[in-house]
Amino acid sequence: MIARNDRLSGFRARLTGAGLVVLVSASASLSTPRSVVGAQAAQGAPDGMALYGAGCASCHGSDGRGASADRIAFDDPLPDLTDCSFASREPDADWIIVSKAGGPIRGFSDVMPAFGEAFDDDQLQAIMDHIRTFCTDRAWPRGELNLPRPLFTEKAYPEDEWVWTTSMNAEGPGAIVNELLYEKRFGSRNQVEIALPFGFAEDSSTPASSDGGPASDWGVGLGDIEIGYKRALLHNLRTIFSFGTELKLPTGDSERGIGSAEFQIEPFLALGQILPGDAFVHLQAGGGLLARGHRESHGTAEHDEDVREAFFHAVLGRTFTSGEFGRSWSPMVEVLASTHLADGAQPQWDLVPQMQVTLNTRQHVMLNVGVRVPLTDADVRSTQFLVYFLWDWFDGGLFDGW
Repeated sequence: MIARNDRLSGFRARLTGAGLVVLVSASASLSTPRSVVGAQAAQGAPDGMALYGAGCASCHGSDGRGASADRIAFDDPLPDLTDCSFASREPDADWIIVSKAGGPIRGFSDVMPAFGEAFDDDQLQAIMDHIRTFCTDRAWPRGELNLPRPLFTEKAYPEDEWVWTTSMNAEGPGAIVNELLYEKRFGSRNQVEIALPFGFAEDSSTPASSDGGPASDWGVGLGDIEIGYKRALLHNLRTIFSFGTELKLPTGDSERGIGSAEFQIEPFLALGQILPGDAFVHLQAGGGLLARGHRESHGTAEHDEDVREAFFHAVLGRTFTSGEFGRSWSPMVEVLASTHLADGAQPQWDLVPQMQVTLNTRQHVMLNVGVRVPLTDADVRSTQFLVYFLWDWFDGGLFDGW
């Protein structure tokens, strides 16, 4: 599996606390008759319904809604496996990993012991296939499609995340730009987001100092606040296709190069695709419209026409895991292209190699480090170093699972 497939969101502090821990492992292993396992093996392909009924239903109920508290031997409430907003978000591998190695492997309670000997991988997968039938609303994209996040390209999957991104110029006028992004999923297919950029920039127009060297005048400024919406249009087990739009408000300090100080609307389409061998692809294409754009006329800047531009992003990556249950590493290469839709305009191209890595045991806190290298107009555009810190807050608190 790919794309944070080693995470487990089922254990959260209260309602989802130890429910998923018990989901395919504890309940199954505590009471599964070996005669049932043997019979399934003798028949060939395992019957997930029979295995679930023999080992899991006593705790989780035959319908997946969970047994009453007086029938189980622990205090943690069981999850409702028919709740699609809960059950659909994570890939099968997340649940299976915890069932095999126990709760502590992902920073959860040791109430969930390791039961790797109870079922083999095929039997666990068969149980998961049956559990997936409890969510009857197919509008919810599966967690397998929540692929690693690139630095620039918008993902097609709707998310619940906080992301802090910092970029800095490697040459030319100094600039350090930060962005705090909040993303909130609602319903089966939708996401809203708000981004607050701010930064520090060096004013290259500052007169030279008295000793003849350049003066350094740094200032802080607010960038263009961004409000966005995204909706998944189509999805299956390997592909997700979405539409979105972003509105950038003219709150930026354009004189310092932090924002454009113009209204901008950017509709886009996004695709996420799972490839063989734990590889994946992101594609994004869209356009931008500045409500009042700049035009140069005889050396004088005017503001009497709209500026339209188009962009295309492509990402190829692969996820590697340290051992069977360890940290996930996702190297990616991102290609960025943009152009003004005007006669004679030349496209700009950038290459962004990067590496995302999970930081904690639960693997819902991540870091990505990369560099944006201009392939065109390199004499006037600076190379940038970038890093983001990501917290997938649906999976637990920021300090959980370390």
